[in-house]
Amino acid sequence: MSNPDLPPGWPAMSIAQAHALLTQPGSPLETEELTIRGVPTKVWKNTPPSLRAVVEHARSHGEKIYLVYEDERVSYEAFFRATARLAQAMADQGVTKGDRVAVIMRNLPEWVAAFYAAAALGAVVTPLNAWWTGPELEYGLTDSGTKLAVVDAERYERLAEHIPNCPDLVRVYVSRCRGDEEFAHPLVAKLEDLIGAPNDWKNLPDAQLPPAEVGPEDDATICYTSGTTGKPKGALATNRAVNTAVMTGAAAGARSFLRRGEAPPAPDPNAPQRSSLISVPLFHVTGNMAILNPTTFAGGKLVMMYKWDPIRAFELIEREKIQAAGGVPTIAWQLIEHPARKNYDLSSLESVAYGGAPSAPELVRRLRETFPKSQPGQGWGMTETCATVTSNGAEDYINRPDSCGPAAAVAELQIRDPEDGRTVLPTGAVGELWSFGPMNCKAYWNKPEATAQTFIDGWVRTGDLARLDEEGFCFIIDRAKDMLIRGGENIYCVEVENVLYDHPAVMDAAVVGKPHRTLGEEPAAVVTLKPGAAATEAELRAFVAERLAAFKVPVEILIRHETLPRNPNGKILKSELKELFVPAQANA
Repeated sequence: MSNPDLPPGWPAMSIAQAHALLTQPGSPLETEELTIRGVPTKVWKNTPPSLRAVVEHARSHGEKIYLVYEDERVSYEAFFRATARLAQAMADQGVTKGDRVAVIMRNLPEWVAAFYAAAALGAVVTPLNAWWTGPELEYGLTDSGTKLAVVDAERYERLAEHIPNCPDLVRVYVSRCRGDEEFAHPLVAKLEDLIGAPNDWKNLPDAQLPPAEVGPEDDATICYTSGTTGKPKGALATNRAVNTAVMTGAAAGARSFLRRGEAPPAPDPNAPQRSSLISVPLFHVTGNMAILNPTTFAGGKLVMMYKWDPIRAFELIEREKIQAAGGVPTIAWQLIEHPARKNYDLSSLESVAYGGAPSAPELVRRLRETFPKSQPGQGWGMTETCATVTSNGAEDYINRPDSCGPAAAVAELQIRDPEDGRTVLPTGAVGELWSFGPMNCKAYWNKPEATAQTFIDGWVRTGDLARLDEEGFCFIIDRAKDMLIRGGENIYCVEVENVLYDHPAVMDAAVVGKPHRTLGEEPAAVVTLKPGAAATEAELRAFVAERLAAFKVPVEILIRHETLPRNPNGKILKSELKELFVPAQANA
């Protein structure tokens, strides 16, 4: 049966045909094959060669506003001057190519300047999780062997007593210091003494980046995995891997036009500047590789949120005429469901995209109803793939709302047998998802055993259970380690969660395993209801029972008033939720 929401004659061409047309010789999205670490790999021919090149190109956007944070507004030229000045200070402290420089702060303009200043020197930028405690930050600094760190005042308070335990550190710059605060430690200095406050960057003298030779295969970043189990691992990425997303996002948008039977619009240097709301952390690959870096290269305006708050998001969308927002599905749901939404003019929104966590198919329909001008979209990627590998948007997303989309034109996906990791399974079969392409990281920092298990001949073994359809669209079924086995029956958590999301009262849902003496485990759920909505546990269990087999129905559903706990990447911390279902005697 055809979908009445799709235009007649859609699709005009297959995914393979669209990719072939987009990547043909002479096109902006042309691809070529290179040998990377001994493996033939398809790459975007016109990808910026390095993060340093992105900084140099950014200056060409001149006086366009680049960063907006509260009442601070920073132009591209002002950003470049601050970045060049900070890069010179780093060089004066002995930072050279290959040294690690940590950036530890919430979403602030200084984060962006520190990130690009270090990258311009060829240093390996190490964005550490701003939610980490002092001991966790110490782990990140010592594990990476960080030489210089740029932190905000709140992070410094957590870190101060741990600095003596970080022998590789030679300097810590602290931003947003309070009053006339002085630092007793000889390695610590105020960032403002170097570059001033963001609103004053425009008054800095003209400056150039210190000389450095930085190429595509040089190391660029170490981003730490979520660390929901065990110690976080630092995923080491090259400049090519980090910059791949600059082209991948543009290609996904162009593909939608071709699938519709239309020519993608040519770049217009005189078009109004695009603006994006960044509400996800910059220390996560979604924030810095899928949003920050492409926006910087394209000359867009980035409106920064210190932390997510739906009311503040509404105010900023209205004030700044923001066109793109999103991050994770929970943010999209709150943009739709919050009762205050009607009080704000959100008509500028053209795109609400998300990733990092499964989303219910109903979300597509609700976004189109709520924001008729806006194209919903989602994608899939992970820290080890520098964010985006697949993208799904426009009519493709309407037609396959439970898919994260097909792989980018430079990427390849395979479904393999989870047991042997070698056998490629047929179309439609559920197995472990493997990812290949120039966006993949090369290793885990100083962890050869973990590297050997995950990074294999250019492929990343993701740990996700998924299937591919006949056209290459990917359907994430679950994390392999989160799949429940109830008396020998496999239960994919996301399947049960999507049914719960279909209930009109449910805002957020997570399914976890509840220990059982004979069955091993049974499904249990934790849900958050939408503002003003009501539902009982019995009602929700009956709702699931009408739609899924009896063995998949949660034996217990806890209804919470607060949002479900998440890590900074937007993933629900199921390890915490599982504790809610541990028998009381086990905790005695």
